[in-house]
Amino acid sequence: MIRRRTLLAATGAGVLGGALGTLGAGTAYADATISVNPSTTYGTWEGWGTSLAWWANVFGGRDDFADLFFTTKSVTYGGRSLPGLGLNIARYNLGACSWNSVNGESMVASPNIPKFKQIEGYWQDWTNEDPASSSWKWTADATQRAMLVKATQRGATSELFANSPMWWMCNNHNPSGASDGGNNLQTWNYRQHASHLAAVALYAHQHWGVDFATVEAFNEPSSDWWKASGTQEGCHMDASVQADVLPYLRSELDSRGLTSTRISASDETSYDLARTTWNSFGSSTRALVDRVNVHGYQGSGGRRDLLYTDVVTTARKALWNSETGDSDGTGLTLAGNLLYDFRWLHPTAWVYWQVMDPSAGWAMIAYDPNTLQPGSVQTKYYVMAQFSRHIRPGMTILDTGVSYAAAALDRSAKRLVIVAANTSASATTLTFDLSRFSTVTGGSGGLVPRWNTVTTGGGDLYTAHTDTYLSGKVLRVPFAAKAVQTLQIDGVVV
Repeated sequence: MIRRRTLLAATGAGVLGGALGTLGAGTAYADATISVNPSTTYGTWEGWGTSLAWWANVFGGRDDFADLFFTTKSVTYGGRSLPGLGLNIARYNLGACSWNSVNGESMVASPNIPKFKQIEGYWQDWTNEDPASSSWKWTADATQRAMLVKATQRGATSELFANSPMWWMCNNHNPSGASDGGNNLQTWNYRQHASHLAAVALYAHQHWGVDFATVEAFNEPSSDWWKASGTQEGCHMDASVQADVLPYLRSELDSRGLTSTRISASDETSYDLARTTWNSFGSSTRALVDRVNVHGYQGSGGRRDLLYTDVVTTARKALWNSETGDSDGTGLTLAGNLLYDFRWLHPTAWVYWQVMDPSAGWAMIAYDPNTLQPGSVQTKYYVMAQFSRHIRPGMTILDTGVSYAAAALDRSAKRLVIVAANTSASATTLTFDLSRFSTVTGGSGGLVPRWNTVTTGGGDLYTAHTDTYLSGKVLRVPFAAKAVQTLQIDGVVV
């Protein structure tokens, strides 16, 4: 899975450049001026998140990690104080595994899936659909579920999603995929897959204190790498299967009184594939989808702009980057791809796949896959803090005209936040032109607080500075090579 996604990002690089101008235009190689335009906006920011799944299946009982990821408090970890990331979205992975037998049949497990990636589902016996019956095991998945509850108690909203239907719904009873990577959801279990999701959503409301805002029945469903020998749960479902499942999902939610629970789809792995799937749906299918979820594994490639046009401009649907990740532990790749999303995709939320991971490159905090002991904090953690602690829910996303700086305005607080990255190997100075705002005062004496992370090591790690000042409506900020900075300009009125 990790190797596949790394390769996808590498092969996708450059596509955006060929379509919209060179990628170099998105990189601050030399001194440049950025004009923030408050008259062009891209929606109200909904927030930042992570999928729970595997890391929460290991560490879901720990309050320190709940505080680190789902609050902005300072939290002691590993003998030092870390800034909480302030994530406010938790994606809960409904499992597909169980180890019982039904009429002599049982799950077929891939020989390559590690235990911590096997998530136990709730509907374990197909002979009875009643959630109150013994066919359902509501004590399952206790550790991931514990983190879901902790996140909710800390103010997070949540989404329910499934990497695969329950094993017994799969043609080969293997929740990692078909032998050939083809469709693996049995045709007679389309409704049952939807029923499992809806029943869990209702039970969460009644018993866990969790109200899932959205439910997603698929995960990278059009991709063909979900095979019986895979390293995780997964299931190929082509667009026609998805179109058949979605009406069942709406009906099953509504029949349980969950009429306000929205449907998201289809969590395709790339911007271009998401667009292909969306445009294959007929109008009745599109009407069932309240929000399009897309994964960001094309990295700097892919036509983000066309997906935005098709989904938001034309169809008037919400759009999230609901899962992304990369193998660069410095966080510079994260910053670059995220800023490309702000420039071209214009999502209203952004979700990292696994904030904790056995791979140090993919992780924000790493852990040992053998001992399952938590380990080092990666620079990527501090880069994430540059964004998530400052661009907060309710802020309006503004146009900067470049793909290396993002801007968000808190109108009530009269606060403008800018996050920018210098991805080049040379230092530079960026000038921010705020002349399009009617009022720009800054703090006392025009002070602009800033936070800096140097991703090359040995420098600032989300370090606060109070040495930068406005000159009228102009702000000049030096950037070290491969640095990410957040600027907070107060007293800003459109």
